Amino acid sequence: MPELPETETIARDLDAMVCGATIVGVDVLKADVLREADAAGFAETLSGLTIAHVWRRAKLIVLDMRPRSTAADVAEPPWRVVVQPRFTGGMVVDDGSLSEADRAYVAVTLRLHDGRALHYRDVRRLGTVALMSPERFTKYSSALGAEPLDPELGDAEFSGLVRESRQAIKVFLMDQKRLAGVGNIYANEALWLAGIDPSREARTLSEQERAALRSQLCAVLTASIAARGTSFRDYRDARGERGSFVEQLAAYGRAGEPCLACGRRLVGTHAIDGRSTVFCSHCQR
Repeated sequence: MPELPETETIARDLDAMVCGATIVGVDVLKADVLREADAAGFAETLSGLTIAHVWRRAKLIVLDMRPRSTAADVAEPPWRVVVQPRFTGGMVVDDGSLSEADRAYVAVTLRLHDGRALHYRDVRRLGTVALMSPERFTKYSSALGAEPLDPELGDAEFSGLVRESRQAIKVFLMDQKRLAGVGNIYANEALWLAGIDPSREARTLSEQERAALRSQLCAVLTASIAARGTSFRDYRDARGERGSFVEQLAAYGRAGEPCLACGRRLVGTHAIDGRSTVFCSHCQR
């Protein structure tokens, strides 16, 4: 956490809430989260820039920055702030009402011209905040896999990726060099919905199974975005609210509980990839 639906939710929130805001100051409270810039350089570079656009790539939140005087239709921003929240990080807009408990975990603050603040907060400080040029970001992004919700990743393209892999299909789904943004929660859910054993070698899936898996993966990611993500413990959206998709989970976190399809107890194992995998031994074959 956060995975694709959570980072997509945060990016959409931020794009609506802070796009057009100018940064008047930067406070780096925990410099160990910074990458590719030190605290002084990070603050100096961003001060005076405007947030032009906020979007997602894989599990990353990307803020495009521009000089205040730059026309909005200029093709490339001079800098990008690239946030990788990992397990406990997130970004939240503070209008002054954020609790002191939440402020205790703030690592970096971008102070905005209208008196609000954009915080990167991280309970365990496992995430990162990087300052990248467009060229550096392109190189960084090119190492990541295809976006599962990209319309250009159709059945044929997805099927081709799966056919080439000797990995267990769950491992394949979570391999960021193959598919970008899918993590443990949504791999579990998509495989349960598609009725596929998570330990099966990816290349053994039939054409119909590959198509079903892509369809269900897209469906579960889309549904979770609509529910504003899945909150376990620390994830919050940019308004500080919890995501509600946890209420719709059929497999993840339900080991030992009845399968929602057949009623048999769901199996929990760490044997496939060292992560918690939950599946139905009857429905997923």
